[in-house]
Amino acid sequence: MTQAKHNVVIFLGPPGAGKGTQAERLAQDKDLVKISTGDILRDHVTRGTELGQQVKPILDAGQLVPDEILIALIRDKLAGMDQVRVIFDGFPRTTAQAQELDMLLEELGAPVSAVPLLDVPDDVLIGRIVERGRQASARGEAVRSDDTEEVARRRQEIYREQTQPLIDYYSARGNLYRVNGVGSMDEVYGRIQGGLN
Repeated sequence: MTQAKHNVVIFLGPPGAGKGTQAERLAQDKDLVKISTGDILRDHVTRGTELGQQVKPILDAGQLVPDEILIALIRDKLAGMDQVRVIFDGFPRTTAQAQELDMLLEELGAPVSAVPLLDVPDDVLIGRIVERGRQASARGEAVRSDDTEEVARRRQEIYREQTQPLIDYYSARGNLYRVNGVGSMDEVYGRIQGGLN
């Protein structure tokens, strides 16, 4: 049986665009490992690790975790893979992170395959994020510290300021394609798959 070739997909889109859900589904369909720096960091916070204690105040304030921490996490995650078959969800967020990731992937001989960008209007995004917090609260679950309107709006601003250059970066390399992120999960997923083929 031949080994599957490298496949590196980077999901871009603002917080609340549904990247996590769609990335999870694509990972299962294409036999890829989903790497969400947000999930990794929240896990550290939950477990109360040294890293978790370091990043909790940063996450609670809706700010971004320093690049060197994120790159170290990713290097560690990719190091043990024979074939790099991954989907990045929520990383990179800046051109500097993209360049660092490119260097790491170059070392591993696994260039970026595709960069789907989920486009969703701001008012829809804020509504989704606040609703996610409401539903968690109604179920008696802990509400994520970033699921409030104030933090959500701040995260959208940070996303726009820092991610537009990243969109330009991947666009210039011919990896980026835009996906209308409004509609049912199946509709959006169909559009994502259409761009990958």
